[in-house]
Amino acid sequence: MLRIGYVRLTDAGSAGETATLKAKGCHVVRAEEPSAAGGDEFAVLDSILDFVGPGDQLVVTRLDHLGRGARAVIEVLERLEQRAATLFVVDPELSTEGSGGRALRAALEAVAALEPPSLGRRRRPAAAQEIRDLQRAGIGPVEIARRLGVSRMTVWRKLRAVEA
Repeated sequence: MLRIGYVRLTDAGSAGETATLKAKGCHVVRAEEPSAAGGDEFAVLDSILDFVGPGDQLVVTRLDHLGRGARAVIEVLERLEQRAATLFVVDPELSTEGSGGRALRAALEAVAALEPPSLGRRRRPAAAQEIRDLQRAGIGPVEIARRLGVSRMTVWRKLRAVEA
């Protein structure tokens, strides 16, 4: 089982969160810096969710690092479930494994029902032609992903689909 730590660098206290995740046994810790360019502000999280595999665990220090509102967190949980992976939150200690996971999801769904619809996070669909045009211009996959606000895996999949 691979434990992948994820932290959003939003304030001065974020630096200690990386050490906390390492202390919790994370093999890899990825940090998300606030996006000034207005792109996908959760690009690192998206790439982790594209990478995570069966039996792996995403570890965060706080639940609010996963998105703006309960709907965004539910979306992350759904993507983890699709990949047969789990979530572990350090503070308060929560996990999506077992009955606690069902309770966590039920609580999030109750909160999401009360949220205004505009708080949900929407992923920008990546146009294959746009990705191909940037590649032809000599831009690498990592930079394409950053510019378009999508994961690197999305870039590779779209390029593969265009070539086929």
